[in-house]
Amino acid sequence: MTELTPARILAIETSCDETACAILENGRALLSSVVASQMDIHARYGGVFPEVASRQHVLSIVPVVQQALAQARLTLHDIDAVAVTQGPGLAGSLIVGMNMAKGMALALDKPLVGVNHLEGHIYSAWVYEAGEKMPPAPQFPLMALLVSGGHTELNLMTDHLTYQRLGATLDDAAGEAFDKVARLLELPYPGGPSIQKMAEEGDPNRFNFPRAWLDGTWNFSFSGVKTSVLYEVQALKKRSNGIPVQDLAASFQKAIVDVLFKKTINAAHEFGAKEILVAGGVSANRALRQTFKAQTEFPVHIPPLSLCTDNAAMIGAAGYFRYALGHVSEIDMDVLPTWPLS
Repeated sequence: MTELTPARILAIETSCDETACAILENGRALLSSVVASQMDIHARYGGVFPEVASRQHVLSIVPVVQQALAQARLTLHDIDAVAVTQGPGLAGSLIVGMNMAKGMALALDKPLVGVNHLEGHIYSAWVYEAGEKMPPAPQFPLMALLVSGGHTELNLMTDHLTYQRLGATLDDAAGEAFDKVARLLELPYPGGPSIQKMAEEGDPNRFNFPRAWLDGTWNFSFSGVKTSVLYEVQALKKRSNGIPVQDLAASFQKAIVDVLFKKTINAAHEFGAKEILVAGGVSANRALRQTFKAQTEFPVHIPPLSLCTDNAAMIGAAGYFRYALGHVSEIDMDVLPTWPLS
């Protein structure tokens, strides 16, 4: 690939319940990253309340941008382009970030770049802290496992910004399954970290929950394992034996990780990938990270924990490659609450 134009990108992310701004240099070096989380606000609802989320974005967006600039010791005039999450996500939340980005791009006469949130998660694997040693960039062809609360899919990347979706979940996403099982086990929101915490003290082999391999496809299905946990909990309650939450969490987590890992490795072999990339909120799961890092067949790229959940650094990374390759957006672009990656 030819050498790309150097650029500083200011990026904004407001697709769900995180108000975030980051500044990146050349798509990789992270100069600043600020995230205003609404997790504590939404915990009382057991999930994200869209209207509350959008109102919080309105309150947070200007201070977050100001903090990101101050952290990077830059002014708006030092920025080459503005990137923003265009979708998918909650419409009301997306609009707040979009309006902020449009206003900045117009006022500064800078290019505006709309970024797919899922693409951002993938490009989080390119990011590193400015001042630290630059790690090797992921190499193509690349097998990318995108695993989050709303999405679970396998994409083959043969170059920047090119995605061949090989398979996706047919029902629950992996992160969604974590949240639902956490509620079954009466664990606090968000479910992923709660399941992980319980699983660390449990026996992952006590319960043999089903794995949906869906042979002949690269698709996923996690509704079966979720239902199996439900039936097991109901049976345990009838027997009045108490609920071994730690063992249930560990066994459930193992079932999810087994499927994600084995299907990704098999797909990498089948399609001749050089390396593997794992990204999205569920890539923060310790068992999943350890399982991929323990294998020696493929180099694996997993973002640092701070970049697994929603952030603007990932939007800046994807936005840089779009900007450098000439994929800038029109100022009248609209948000896309439903927007597949492929």
